[in-house]
Amino acid sequence: MKRRRRAVSLASAASLPWMMTDLAVTSWETIARRSLLMAQNRCSPLEYHRMLTEKAMAVMETGFRLASAGGNAPLTSLLTPWLKRSKANSKRLRKRR
Repeated sequence: MKRRRRAVSLASAASLPWMMTDLAVTSWETIARRSLLMAQNRCSPLEYHRMLTEKAMAVMETGFRLASAGGNAPLTSLLTPWLKRSKANSKRLRKRR
């Protein structure tokens, strides 16, 4: 019989200090890798577009979470969209050479 793994959300799995630390590290890595791409003139138009749209989407998702909670959303749920995107970016840019 197969075991099913339960999906654990970032907000419930991590405390606020851990989330903030993880966000700082993955953001730093993403900024460093993108800066290197720009310095080497290898940053694609798609990457520039991603830089803008991912932040707009994270702001929008955070705003929706805050509005749906009546302004009383936990900080971990508000950081989740930012952390999710930051982790995905650092992982994607790490593979790119």
